Amino acid sequence: MLIYNKKKSHLSENQVTPESVYLQRRQILQGLGLGLGAAALSAPASAGLFDALLGSKETKEQGAKEVIASTEPLTFSQPKAYQLDIAPTAEGVATTYNNFYEFGADKSDPARYAQQFKTKPWTITISGEVEHPQTIDVWAWLEKQQLEERIYRHRCVEAWSMVIPWLGVPLSSIIKAAKPTSKAKYVAFETLYDPKQMRGQSSRFVGGGIEYPYVEGLRLDEAMHPLALLAVGMYGKTLPPQNGAPVRLVLPWKYGFKGIKSIVNIHLTDKQPPTTWNKLASYEYGFYANVNPKVDHPRWSQATERVIAEGGLFGSGRQPTLMFNGYEDEVASLYQGMDLRKFY
Repeated sequence: MLIYNKKKSHLSENQVTPESVYLQRRQILQGLGLGLGAAALSAPASAGLFDALLGSKETKEQGAKEVIASTEPLTFSQPKAYQLDIAPTAEGVATTYNNFYEFGADKSDPARYAQQFKTKPWTITISGEVEHPQTIDVWAWLEKQQLEERIYRHRCVEAWSMVIPWLGVPLSSIIKAAKPTSKAKYVAFETLYDPKQMRGQSSRFVGGGIEYPYVEGLRLDEAMHPLALLAVGMYGKTLPPQNGAPVRLVLPWKYGFKGIKSIVNIHLTDKQPPTTWNKLASYEYGFYANVNPKVDHPRWSQATERVIAEGGLFGSGRQPTLMFNGYEDEVASLYQGMDLRKFY
């Protein structure tokens, strides 16, 4: 699929993840005798250390079968401004290697444990500094939306990356409908809290030591940016439960943990809202979480990233990390005059 102007965010074909890849960190941890030691690390620490390890074909294929059974096809347009001229990461990889700590801290846990997650009915409450607070029935709302497919780079704070075709609507559209007041400066988001369905919420050990419900936040101008997407699908279908069904946030210039999943509340406020990883470790995870190769994580470099690709154990190639994940031309103006080492 061609575009008129190639942007920094575009990738060469050898940087695209093939379908035969899946990572199996747990077996490697056990083989190295690091099971208990790794468990003592925070989830991002162990993930950043072992995410390069190749996993079993059997587990990946099972995950792919579960994905097919859990999703429904959607109708969408493909705006040229948001397309790439390469194929995205294979669906079987993107839907079986991901973070969703509500279902477990291991990369394979979401696909394994989220399949019975109930997303119907589902509502999102929009409240706070708005003229028209409202509660939206997501599935009724979805039927009225003109969905767009947007192929975005995805960069994890753990220094790995993918390319994913999301389906959704601009986040700005749902915010505009609620009519923010002049006091609205920030937008706060909250994930569903349901420990009976989400095993990670019922156990700090399983859920990576996170305080639930998961919360995130943006400045209002970030939320209104055209790249900010409220996603309801991927790969032409509704979101599978392990990827944040039925609705999640996608912000391609920020690290992936900003992309809060299974959203139930959107609250506009005049104060900077708390965010989950910032509350857990503020010296490691800032409020902004913009992709910046010059600001390292305290425990690893962010100068390069591993594009998840076939190549055997530790064989996946690395590439330089781009400022704002390659979306610098689009979003740099949001942070003009800010010290990005301080506001990381």
